[in-house]
Amino acid sequence: MSKLETNQVDPATGTTLTLGTSGDTITIPSGVTIANSGTATGFGGAMTPAFHANLSSNQTVSNNTDTKVQFDTEVLDTDGCYDNSTNYRFTPTTAGKYFVYSSLHCNANSANNFLLGTTTIKKNGSNEIYQQLDQRTTGNGYSSSVSAFGIVDMNGSSDYLESWGYVSSSGGTQKISGNGSTQYSLFGAYKIIE
Repeated sequence: MSKLETNQVDPATGTTLTLGTSGDTITIPSGVTIANSGTATGFGGAMTPAFHANLSSNQTVSNNTDTKVQFDTEVLDTDGCYDNSTNYRFTPTTAGKYFVYSSLHCNANSANNFLLGTTTIKKNGSNEIYQQLDQRTTGNGYSSSVSAFGIVDMNGSSDYLESWGYVSSSGGTQKISGNGSTQYSLFGAYKIIE
């Protein structure tokens, strides 16, 4: 093995310098610092596809009925994998593990009643992550938030995620709160770098 000592290596032609060939291993010894002042590509991974959506206005739901939440406003959708107008689902095009979250602002719109609110993240129509909140309301229009989050393995072709809500109370109108300027209820996911 020979040793080359120099302060700079430039490509003879063009703008690409290649080190090694396919199958080779290039070792960087312990204690060596790599200082990058340019653009680094191909290292680590990307946390995409990713999306984040919220509910732009209140969605009235039937009492004691599991209902898909229609998150219609996209804040982020890196790869166009979230449908915010028809199915309200995330179908990532890259296989891997995804961190997914959903938070619902459940409203019973009635005083002194028990309010039960749940949020369920469903994968391919089946319950994957579930959280429940059960409390007594104290005033008209009183609402509470319930959140669910976790890691879901996706195949990158047909798997999809949806957020469903359930509101139960002994009176009033049940709804999932939404607003055009404040993100009361939200749903999102992003790929984890493995």
